[in-house]
Amino acid sequence: MQSLNFPIPIYNSINNKHFLFRNKRDQTHRFPTLTLAAKYDPALKEEEDKGVTVVRLPEGLQREAMPRHVAVIMDGNARWARQRGIIGASAGHEAGARSLRELVELCCEWGVGVLTVFAFSYDNWIRPKEEVDFLMGLFERMLKSELDNFMRQGIRVSSIGDSSRLSQPLKKLISDAEEKTNDNSRLHLIVAVSYSGKYDVVQACKSIAKKVKDGTVQLEDVSESLLEQELETNCAEYPCPDLLIRTSGELRISNFLLWQLAYTELFFAEALWPDFGKAEFIEALTSYQQRQRRYGGRHA
Repeated sequence: MQSLNFPIPIYNSINNKHFLFRNKRDQTHRFPTLTLAAKYDPALKEEEDKGVTVVRLPEGLQREAMPRHVAVIMDGNARWARQRGIIGASAGHEAGARSLRELVELCCEWGVGVLTVFAFSYDNWIRPKEEVDFLMGLFERMLKSELDNFMRQGIRVSSIGDSSRLSQPLKKLISDAEEKTNDNSRLHLIVAVSYSGKYDVVQACKSIAKKVKDGTVQLEDVSESLLEQELETNCAEYPCPDLLIRTSGELRISNFLLWQLAYTELFFAEALWPDFGKAEFIEALTSYQQRQRRYGGRHA
């Protein structure tokens, strides 16, 4: 992946502890990027006792409260380019690739187990061919250039989505990357390409219907658990995201992981995806760790 040296901005946040939507961009020192946790972290000590090198979390974050699975809708690349007077979305997508690289590194360092990113929606096939071709090429270049790094960092790579429209070389590259990184366990990076949440549910239903027809599954055995086993995210240890982040100020989930997001905490960032960096990720994680997850119940 091409390395672009854009500065990483640090933005302000609103005072409400349970905010969902960030305020206007502004320089601040609320989340210094080099601040380390000062208080004793038993989870960190346990890892250090095992001889594992663990990066201390930024102040205010708790390792035991870290989401196991983070999903991201990476939105705003084209707008980022337009704001800079750049014709076409290619420069925005390149800058967005840099943000993804940084997020992957942070997830590795801070103990997030699964990171699912919405790289290309099935609905995006209607975009101009030039942009689609560029995105497919960018995905291919990223896989080629980052594969050795994934192995060094212990990152497992998976791709979900309808691959029928992908080129044969890209499909082979994905398959080879999945096979090569299959035993890695530090972070599971799931890239959603040509993905549709509706498609995911439909293909799961078709798979179950076929099993019922063949007699390998009884109709009365069809359940939520069985359907979840057929969803594409079943490749992950934690299939359902704990936290969904969407950038660019849009307040929708855009046909992404429709079943899996049933009880996911949502965080909407105003920053465009290429501007989403360490400070913004800290903000999202801080918001997540301040919430109470009830799953339909009620805390005393």
